[in-house]
Amino acid sequence: MTAPEAEAFFIRLDENRYAPTEHTRGPWDAAAQHAGPPAALLGRALEERPGARTDMRLARVTYEILRPVPIAPLEITTTVLRAGRGTEVVEAVLAPAGAAPVMHARALRVRTAAEPGPAVARGPLVRAPSECAETPFFGVPWDVGYHTAMEARFAEGSWQDRGPATCWLRMRLPLVAGEAPRALDRVLVAADSGNGLSNVLDFGRHVFINPDLTVHLHRHPVGEWVCVDARTSVDAAGIGLADAMLHDEKGPTGRSAQSLFVAPR
Repeated sequence: MTAPEAEAFFIRLDENRYAPTEHTRGPWDAAAQHAGPPAALLGRALEERPGARTDMRLARVTYEILRPVPIAPLEITTTVLRAGRGTEVVEAVLAPAGAAPVMHARALRVRTAAEPGPAVARGPLVRAPSECAETPFFGVPWDVGYHTAMEARFAEGSWQDRGPATCWLRMRLPLVAGEAPRALDRVLVAADSGNGLSNVLDFGRHVFINPDLTVHLHRHPVGEWVCVDARTSVDAAGIGLADAMLHDEKGPTGRSAQSLFVAPR
């Protein structure tokens, strides 16, 4: 791989196969990806599979993160589970070559109106990214990864502070080498960060792993920045929920939710 090719989260090998670069690396395991980049890759496959209807838009996607996603070549397969006049349900599966799947995504796509109707939505609710200082990620034991491929600016909270947090995130790199980022790429790369942003427990003493992620979008996002306004709740039994409102600079675009497995390290 040449240096220019590496300046992306993934390199396309063929129509359905991709090679992740070191920019996908998560903060906990040098051999595993942060779930944001593969979530975005599956989201793109759901929207852009051959024969996909152009009059439909993703309204909801739920990911099952079955096991850590390796930094190794990956293949995507898509299946239409239900096709209707107004909605469809599509599934995408991500797997290393010859191995069991590591992530499933199931999306609801909804037909868009032929003529614009009345929009009912709130305007900006958080400080704009231009009003917030860039914030380095918390300490990560390797030099390159998701933490260096994303720019973060907190409107409220920080990586070190516990409790609710509001953070603008922006991709420094395209999702796929040589291909311009899409609006959906930007949202799905960022949405899986809610539990890390709004952590309520000591990173060094606890793990809080999200085995799933659901994203609802009522409006197609615009611009480079995605804001994740996140809150985390944890029960004494070790089950938690990270719930976030998603924004662009025009205002709210939807929500994300992550179930959490919480345990001592």
